[in-house]
Amino acid sequence: MAKNIIFSQRQCKNLIFGQASFDILSDFLIHLNIRNKEKLSNLSRYSGDFKDKRLIECIFLATEELRLDPLVGYHAAELLERFMIKHLEDLCSTPHTPAGAAAAQTGNYEDLVYEKLRDKFPLILLSCVQLASKLSLHSSVVDNNTAVQFLHSMGHSVSKQTVMDSELMILKALDFELNAPNPLTYVEILLEVLGHNDSSVPLEHLHQLCSRVLQFICLERKAIYDSLLVATTGCLSPSEEQRNSFVSVTEDCMLLGVGVIAVGAYILNVFNWELAVVKNSELVTILLLFTR
Repeated sequence: MAKNIIFSQRQCKNLIFGQASFDILSDFLIHLNIRNKEKLSNLSRYSGDFKDKRLIECIFLATEELRLDPLVGYHAAELLERFMIKHLEDLCSTPHTPAGAAAAQTGNYEDLVYEKLRDKFPLILLSCVQLASKLSLHSSVVDNNTAVQFLHSMGHSVSKQTVMDSELMILKALDFELNAPNPLTYVEILLEVLGHNDSSVPLEHLHQLCSRVLQFICLERKAIYDSLLVATTGCLSPSEEQRNSFVSVTEDCMLLGVGVIAVGAYILNVFNWELAVVKNSELVTILLLFTR
């Protein structure tokens, strides 16, 4: 598998800024904000558990190895988390076997669930990548033959029927609702809004920087948000209650998108900090408008 997880940039002909009308852009941003608020109002106790660095790195590596668009990786990560949360909640709330019921009484049922899922996890992860590839306009589709060959190369022997069954299991668990916004979508739409408001912004260059920044944040998510939590609470060892309350920050894709672009704008204008502050102020204004 490829060792370098730095994604190659999409070809310029596939990503063109400034083509959307104001009405379309406004509707899209409003829709993203509504979806973001809905997500934040329905957070699970497992939210964020499946955004571990090693897991995200594995998804990015699989996406790179299969020569897929970076957007597929971010989308696959969202599908995986949604599926795993739904699957775990269903399994843990209703033990399906007498042994499972007995284990639940002794408090060990969750351990059994994780143990059961461990062997299936590589297949589940690739199925999410496969589904995400089918929704991308910039990537080739990962078909069943490719999926089987890829899993074989990783030391997992599966049949095409098993791959199809895994895909169907995820589809059913998510009620066939696959079009969930991902962090890269928020970044790109906010960049489009920024470019619409100021035509002098070098969007292509800024987009490249933001893509790198977002990838870094996703890979170093725990360290970054832990530092932010400490800075916010002023406590070196935040309580469990403070951590639980902070989940609404770690899962806020609109806030993440604005933060990513703010960092990208700073890097782009590191020798002209005043200009960077102006760009960041515009983003903060957009964020405030869409979080009321």
